[in-house]
Amino acid sequence: MTPISRARPFSDLAQPAAQAAHGAAADAPDLGSIPEWDLSDLYKGMDDPAVAADLDRAAADALRIKEACQGKLFGMAGDGAKLADAIASYEQISDLMGKLGSFAGLLYAANQADPARAKFYGDVSEKLTRISTDLIFFELELNQIDEAALSPSLSNPKLARFKPWIEDLRKEKPYQLDEKIEQLFTEKSQTGRGAFGRLFSETMTGLRFDVEGAPQPLALEATLNLLSDAAEPRRHAAAEALSKVFKDNIRLFTLITNTLAKDKEISDRWRGFSDVADSRHLANRVEAPVVNALVESVRAAYPRLSHRYYAMKARWLGMDRLSHWDRNAPLPDKPEQVFTWPQAQNIVLKAYGSFAPDMANIAGEFFDKGWIDAPLREGKAQGAFSAATVPSVHPYVLMNYQGKPRDVMTLAHELGHGVHQMLARAQGPLLAPTPLTLAETASVFGEMLTFRALLAETKSPREKKAMIAGKVEDMLNTVVRQIAFYQFERKVHEGRRKGELTSDQLNEFWLDVQKESLGPAIDLKPGYEVYWAYIPHFINSPFYVYAYAYGDCLVNSLYGLYQEAHPDFVTKYFDLLRAGGSKHHSELLAPFGLDAADPTFWSKGLKVIEGMIDELEAMDAGSA
Repeated sequence: MTPISRARPFSDLAQPAAQAAHGAAADAPDLGSIPEWDLSDLYKGMDDPAVAADLDRAAADALRIKEACQGKLFGMAGDGAKLADAIASYEQISDLMGKLGSFAGLLYAANQADPARAKFYGDVSEKLTRISTDLIFFELELNQIDEAALSPSLSNPKLARFKPWIEDLRKEKPYQLDEKIEQLFTEKSQTGRGAFGRLFSETMTGLRFDVEGAPQPLALEATLNLLSDAAEPRRHAAAEALSKVFKDNIRLFTLITNTLAKDKEISDRWRGFSDVADSRHLANRVEAPVVNALVESVRAAYPRLSHRYYAMKARWLGMDRLSHWDRNAPLPDKPEQVFTWPQAQNIVLKAYGSFAPDMANIAGEFFDKGWIDAPLREGKAQGAFSAATVPSVHPYVLMNYQGKPRDVMTLAHELGHGVHQMLARAQGPLLAPTPLTLAETASVFGEMLTFRALLAETKSPREKKAMIAGKVEDMLNTVVRQIAFYQFERKVHEGRRKGELTSDQLNEFWLDVQKESLGPAIDLKPGYEVYWAYIPHFINSPFYVYAYAYGDCLVNSLYGLYQEAHPDFVTKYFDLLRAGGSKHHSELLAPFGLDAADPTFWSKGLKVIEGMIDELEAMDAGSA
């Protein structure tokens, strides 16, 4: 019953941010009129009477459902229509509560430094949590219905619509607890995981970094953005500033990490999850062997991918090894192109339209109807995301636009999520949400369409090389870096099961996975050991990160089929997106002849990255 947000992967390079509002240079280029979103399709403001009215209605509806259904779902099992009506009522309140939670969350994301918004977000979240405790019985009781009693009723057309949701729900049955315990877990989350997540977010928003040479202290994103500056001294200064502030706050970040890892361990132990990532696999509706095959395939490819690329980049920059602050440095001859907002809009919509006019038409609504918030503001959430909100409304996109080519790719990425979420809305609140493993499909595909469109229009070999190198780096951040992050999380959560972790242990875990993934061409200088501290996915969504690698490899395979003119590709692709969470990944990939359980599937996706690195090496050889 919470809004679903999809975000770009984090690495050491955040969404660029460099306006004065974030504490950066005031001479930023003119990017045209950058849109701010209009949330009135949800509510007109914090003081909108509809907010209080809907909270009251949700509370009343929850009690009505509880009175009508608690202890009675068993008796409805033999009447498909009656059980379907009960589930439909549960679905309707899910939409209403999701609408309220989405509005509060989006307001807060737009300015986390505003005390009024923070209070509103906290108050609404607390009330929704309280209301949800009256509904905890529903899924628990539904799962207690005997299979023999339920199966005949599923032939009823009204109930058949919910069959995929019921089947997914029953997968959770072995890990569900007594209703009172579930209520306690839910209510305590406000002062447990939720509170520590909020503490992390507000702390990060408030941090300022004294970068040598900067006219004033910078916020996190503006500082991270300097790691891609053309001047090595500025990159070095930014890296030193990041290290200093992270170290100054490392006790707090260590406490947050320990607390949340212990919180998860308690939950996993009570529910009976044996492996630290099992709960995420269940939520993603993906089997552990599939994820393990992905992880091992990527790790085995490190030498052919990241190790090889960064050694090549070191040569381009005239270095024996790259310091960690040089990893995202631009190429020496990289064109410093700046895209205005109207240009970015045109590029993405044109790329989408060349694939399918319907895709461009849906994406166009985000621009035309005020569904995007792109300017930088003091207190605004870092990074970028697309929030699905609820099927009765529509998604909203947040990003921090600065006019760089990577910003254009971020826009394409988030609009891909938005298109996916729009197409899946017809599935309804219970079936529209897509598991993370498939949720990156449209976003990464949208990026690839946009990249290929830009590359096709680029005539200069120098610019082509820079574009391909930039895309390789993004793909390494999406695949290699995210699998390294997954390995780091495994070390953290496995270690926490043995006792509290020190900052030094966390630093050591971080350096171990970074050395393995980045390879010998990257020199991890003192200070880099604390960079684990700012990654929000570790805090907000444990083990989320492997979904990025899954999505990237999947899209590489899909895009290859598209280039090969696979029969009815566009139709099959749209069917995949429209399905939302109503089908298992194996069922969705079968029309394309793809099988994620086959280890060779991952090799195909990784070979796309390897092929682009081969292309760069050939360019080097040709210019020698």
